[in-house]
Amino acid sequence: MSDSRPRPVFDPSVPTRERALLAADPERLVAASLPAPQAPRVGAATIVARAFWIPAFAFFYGVLPGGWFRVFFLASLDDDTLLDGVFRWGRTALLAMMALPAVQILLILLGQGEAAAVLAAASFTGWTIGAIRHLREPAAASAARDYHGRYLLPADFDRPAAQLLLRAQRAIDAVLGSESHRAGLLDDVDNTVVLPRQEWEIAWALAEHTKLRRERRAQRPERLTPRVLALLEPQRRAMDLSVRAITDRIEALETYARRARDADDAYHEWQVVERLPEQNARYRDLLARTVGHDLARDEIERLAGDAQRAETMLRDSVGTALQAGRALAVS
Repeated sequence: MSDSRPRPVFDPSVPTRERALLAADPERLVAASLPAPQAPRVGAATIVARAFWIPAFAFFYGVLPGGWFRVFFLASLDDDTLLDGVFRWGRTALLAMMALPAVQILLILLGQGEAAAVLAAASFTGWTIGAIRHLREPAAASAARDYHGRYLLPADFDRPAAQLLLRAQRAIDAVLGSESHRAGLLDDVDNTVVLPRQEWEIAWALAEHTKLRRERRAQRPERLTPRVLALLEPQRRAMDLSVRAITDRIEALETYARRARDADDAYHEWQVVERLPEQNARYRDLLARTVGHDLARDEIERLAGDAQRAETMLRDSVGTALQAGRALAVS
């Protein structure tokens, strides 16, 4: 997420595997405000070309030693170095290029022609399958089409909506990145479930606001008569109420983030005190040996109460953060 643009937002009901695919390949995503991407269509000429090209490709690389030699001694014109050409097909394919033709030649030299033919057929089949899989539509492209409208991109938000969404995402990141969350102190609120749902609902509403504002601008209000503008006034009020409600929800997220930061501070203080028992014992021993009895007793009691005060502060801060989180969970 950049400082000025929100990150893409995904509907939490999209399966985890598909969400990961989409997030890993954002270039394939299409804004919900645009038409869904079309499935690729293969024409007759392409089918005929592939029917010739795939067997020729599999025969050259899987059967003939020429494919193996080409990788090591010829670099294609669009490669920067010979090494780029070597690793073009991946490690498994490279090992096959290196090993299979050499084994075929060895079998022929040993008089095992039938075994060499079986190996060549298996290699040909493997390269054919690999070529067909390479031509298949990438899974991310298919997911981008299947789940179009269930993810939202920066292009789906105008400037006011993008600014509100950025505030929400920063608050969510602050909670999920807090020490209190990582330490499990906020486990009473399932942040990994509640916060993505909040982010999606906020983003969906802001995208709707954006679409309605764009439609309103397209109506050219400056060209409308007062009578027609009066008819549109309830729509403006409804928009204002919705924006206010979403802003309130974002402010609740920001309050939760502040409470999580407070809990982090208290947790840090508690950790510091928790790690000092040995040092406290040394200080108590020092006081007992060097200071008058009455004064030493007071200081010793104060040191002994540090851990209890830190624990109480931590408990209060976590409780306040959990109250803010529970309010989000039920909203």
